[in-house]
Amino acid sequence: MTQGWLPRRRATREVRVGDVALGADHPIRVQSMLTTDTLDTAGSVAQIERLVAAGCEIVRLTVPSLREAESLPGLRAEMARRGLRVPLVADIHFTPQAALLAAEQVEKVRINPGNFADKKKFAVREYSDAEYAEEIARVAERFRPLVRRCRELGRAMRIGTNHGSLSDRILNRYGDTPRGMVESALEFLDVCEAEGYFDVVFSMKASNPLVAIGAYRLLAARLEERAPGRPSYPFHVGVTEAGDAEDGRIKSAIGIGTLLLDGLGDTIRVSLTEDPVKEVPVGRALAELARAAQAGPSARVADPGASWMDDPFAHARRATRRLGAGERALGGDAPVRVELDLGPVPADPAAAARALARGLARARGLACEGLVVEALDPEAGARLEAFAKALLAVGIDLPVAARVESRFTEGAGGGIARLVAMTGDLVTDAELAGAAAQAARLRVPIEWELRAGAADVARLVDRCLAAGEAGGASELLFSVDSEHPVAAVRVLAARLRARGAGGIPIVLRHRRREGSGAEEAWLRAGLELGAPLADGIGDAISLAGFADAGEALDVGYRVLQGARQRTTRTEFISCPSCGRTLFDLEEVTARIKARTQHLPGIKIAVMGCIVNGPGEMADADFGYVGSGPGVVNLYVGKECVERRVPEATAPDRLVELIRSRGRWVDPSN
Repeated sequence: MTQGWLPRRRATREVRVGDVALGADHPIRVQSMLTTDTLDTAGSVAQIERLVAAGCEIVRLTVPSLREAESLPGLRAEMARRGLRVPLVADIHFTPQAALLAAEQVEKVRINPGNFADKKKFAVREYSDAEYAEEIARVAERFRPLVRRCRELGRAMRIGTNHGSLSDRILNRYGDTPRGMVESALEFLDVCEAEGYFDVVFSMKASNPLVAIGAYRLLAARLEERAPGRPSYPFHVGVTEAGDAEDGRIKSAIGIGTLLLDGLGDTIRVSLTEDPVKEVPVGRALAELARAAQAGPSARVADPGASWMDDPFAHARRATRRLGAGERALGGDAPVRVELDLGPVPADPAAAARALARGLARARGLACEGLVVEALDPEAGARLEAFAKALLAVGIDLPVAARVESRFTEGAGGGIARLVAMTGDLVTDAELAGAAAQAARLRVPIEWELRAGAADVARLVDRCLAAGEAGGASELLFSVDSEHPVAAVRVLAARLRARGAGGIPIVLRHRRREGSGAEEAWLRAGLELGAPLADGIGDAISLAGFADAGEALDVGYRVLQGARQRTTRTEFISCPSCGRTLFDLEEVTARIKARTQHLPGIKIAVMGCIVNGPGEMADADFGYVGSGPGVVNLYVGKECVERRVPEATAPDRLVELIRSRGRWVDPSN
């Protein structure tokens, strides 16, 4: 996964997709997929034209049968007439013959190992080693003609494993796991390499960002084992069925962003249940955010002496000690807490308390679990006391932490829940020890807020640990305020482990950038908070710079849900639509969300066809899957319970199905 302890971009060979080269030293390429019927030449080319105008560099289209493959020459001719040279990728499921025919017309063929030569019926069967080897030989025989033809034509290939469509054979041996995804892909790579064909790109997509992250990391490690020290195969990175609006963007930022910060990813696709043209600027923004986040620290940070996590291939929350009790506990087995950073103690405490109450009222069902205010001058203590009284007067009873300069702690008086000590290279060891002593006198935990670049974090950790001991502070936390927050937090967690202090809780601090639009705010929060959370780091998230409390809490809890840390709303797993989709996915998803978005804790999948639908049902409580023109199948988990339900009545039937399983509650007004 890494080169040294801090990742740099993984070394890969160049793979050409027509005129577009990816991997090696080329920039991260952004691609998307048509939602039109491939047989609709005019509509498809019009959408290609729009995608290219938006900056899309590679376009994928579905080829579900020989009819679509046979239509490709006409589509290419119309593209040529309009001067469109963007490379095309044929998306293949179930139909090897269509893949062979499509390879004559496109620059790249995507195959899914789960259904290229295997079936998926969720059948349970034990294979002996000999039987399993026979099955692999059968699959290889069916796959080999396509490999040979792509090699002859100079076509690239994506071996695209999907968590939702692993074959029964893989599921029975490896389970529905990242390892199963990787093994499925490597079986197909064995055939490619045996045929001397190396123009291969891999993907390991899942609707759960944590599964996708683990699978990509594991594949990178396995490929390195196969050819140590040599440039490997490029990765196409994405989170499939991410959904729409802010959730789709945040979930994509968590999955794609984390991997890009690992140095994994040569081409990306953001899968939104929206017009595919909207995917392109999101992908470009994520690629730029990741590039900027990597640019500063990767070459300058010394090894802090440990990794920032135990197992990069399986998510596990970092084990920390619990501070406090009950609903105000932080760390340990307490949920990741959400607090608001209000900045300076307000000059008008009563007005600020009323404004905060209004913002919290708008965040229905989302708990604010703490506040942070800055107390940076001698008069701040009195204002802080007045603000605390004003909060109680409007019914807000929350723990309040005071942020102070480590050299000046008198602004924090009694009644605070935590002392947040701003710390940097200019603060002396004596001043650090004084801050720790003040926390000990107040009998509150001290949070060392490290204001430093990633290269300086390890040194500050050592100084703060020593100061805590010298000052008699027994309860410590850490956070960082850094230009490159993910790298800095990783260094922090790693250094604490190296010093035998891995149980100290970490607060993830995030500030919305002034002047940023909503989409940029979602992506930055998803990346800067979501990447550490995906690695198991973070006992609380603290949000600052948002328009009001309601907006901040909404973004924070969406990040926590996307990172699978806390569930506070209905989760929708909806595919981005393509030419296989059997209904208007964007419109149907909106209708279902309008009916069910008040059901926190329930996962509902809305899938356009059967390719990934039944598989993703395993990660959803209920599923709505297109099964034919105008009809859908309804699922509970991976079990199809109603077939060929007319589309007009299917949302009502889904509601009744949820009700019959005891999961329905009537929406409150």
